[in-house]
Amino acid sequence: MNSADFTFQTVDGTKLHVSGWTIDNPKAVVQVLHGMGEYGSRYARLAQALGDAGYDTYAHDHRGHGKSIAEGQPPGHMADEDSWNRIVEDAHGVNREIAKRHPSLPIIILGHSMGSFVLQQLLFEHPNDMIAACLSGSNGKPPPIASLAKVIARIERLRVGKRKPSPVLQKLTFEDWNKAFKPNRTTADWLSRDEHEVDLYVADPLLGFAVSTQTWIDMFDALGRIANPRNIAKVPQGIPIYLFAGSEDPVGNKGKGVRNLYDAYKRAAIFDVRLKLYEGARHETLNETNRQEVTNDFIAWCDEVVAARA
Repeated sequence: MNSADFTFQTVDGTKLHVSGWTIDNPKAVVQVLHGMGEYGSRYARLAQALGDAGYDTYAHDHRGHGKSIAEGQPPGHMADEDSWNRIVEDAHGVNREIAKRHPSLPIIILGHSMGSFVLQQLLFEHPNDMIAACLSGSNGKPPPIASLAKVIARIERLRVGKRKPSPVLQKLTFEDWNKAFKPNRTTADWLSRDEHEVDLYVADPLLGFAVSTQTWIDMFDALGRIANPRNIAKVPQGIPIYLFAGSEDPVGNKGKGVRNLYDAYKRAAIFDVRLKLYEGARHETLNETNRQEVTNDFIAWCDEVVAARA
């Protein structure tokens, strides 16, 4: 496997680091959109498995994350305004660069957690970026409490500023998700049953940091638009969509939110929508105790999608 890292400059001049793993004679490309508070090269193990199966893999660091954190900017602050739409367009831009580098190869996009919501928007704004979409650790229609969270986020922005994190928002999200797994061994027990993987996460300063109030505000505002049935109806019916999550994932409301999203795509008459819930697994199924099963299932789905186009 070859390293194919590069730097991508966005339309507003932001420089994004892109991790790339390539092989000889790939049959397709998988573009990975990582989650909040992580970075693209964390998917190296998945990229190795994909490479063994015949795929090139690319994963960029979202702005405010990993090696894409701008000089002088705090981690987790993506932009002073409209940060959500910027990261969606960033993903589209990186996708178009990948397509230029591999003009004959189909592209499958995998989005995890925050990246899965980016992918949900790409599905109705830039569906030609992909032949298929896989949503990991996702959710559908925001619960009623999300409206309260939007108000709190705006109050916190007034209190601490748009570029700083809010302990209140951190408590309402990451800390609250972790409470479901008491007694807690770490602050990240909600991610996986694999203690080694959790310890690696906790020890890495580029993982699990608190994001800015503006990042939360823009994301909360976007979630309602993404889940709007009118937007879901814009998704081309012929794009295969695969959703997978842990049955204990708090981000997906222990499977309920993921089923809600699955049902929304079915109502939109998407021809091929699949859902897989892994019993007992938590948020990061690709780093779970059964990660080999999760990886194998994902690759099998990719193989099926690519074969159907042959």
